[in-house]
Amino acid sequence: MKRIIVIAGHYGSGKTELAVSLALSLAKQQEKTYPRLALVDLDVANPYFRSREQQELLRAHGVQVYSDTFGGSMTAELPALTAALRAPLEDDGCQTIVDLGGNDAGARVLRQFGKYFQGDEHELWAVVNFCRYETGTLENAMAHVESIERELSLTAHCLVNNTHLLRETTPEIIREGHKMAAELSQMMGKKLMYTCYPAGIVSPDALEGIPSLQPLGLYMRPAYLDK
Repeated sequence: MKRIIVIAGHYGSGKTELAVSLALSLAKQQEKTYPRLALVDLDVANPYFRSREQQELLRAHGVQVYSDTFGGSMTAELPALTAALRAPLEDDGCQTIVDLGGNDAGARVLRQFGKYFQGDEHELWAVVNFCRYETGTLENAMAHVESIERELSLTAHCLVNNTHLLRETTPEIIREGHKMAAELSQMMGKKLMYTCYPAGIVSPDALEGIPSLQPLGLYMRPAYLDK
């Protein structure tokens, strides 16, 4: 895993949930590759479900959060970014997770920080959710990944399978998503980095045989939406 991890994907793919869950997982590791850990929220395209909303939880676990000028309190709904977010990108001792907005339009903001993504310190993860209408087929999922790559002038280093239906997710849904993601990885010549599953809803024991499982919390899902 590289020092800078850029997480991109289509709207509703669950990339923000992955960014928050991954940050918390790395923070809880006993042996850390880097002494510092940060999450940079670059999602200025969608006013909902942004990683900055969980900054108190993240900071409580030692994850520094960078987003807007006022720390997410006063400008939560505005497309305003703080210049301070360059700090973790320039800090060789800080592992940094970058959460981009959805689709190619949401990912576009990364272009102004292009100088940080010219070397070999970063990797771009493309998140796909085959339960979403826009990416329900291999062809559509590939088109979304390629559109993000074109917008960023970067190549996605790997794919992350995040096929789920939130609290309605079953092991069968994840298995089918993994099967499609494995096929997509072969079509595009990219590594399948992880297959995600919602912890507490699906047991990893029910996913035996699927490699590289990544548990996800439902940190970005307000409880009232499930009532």
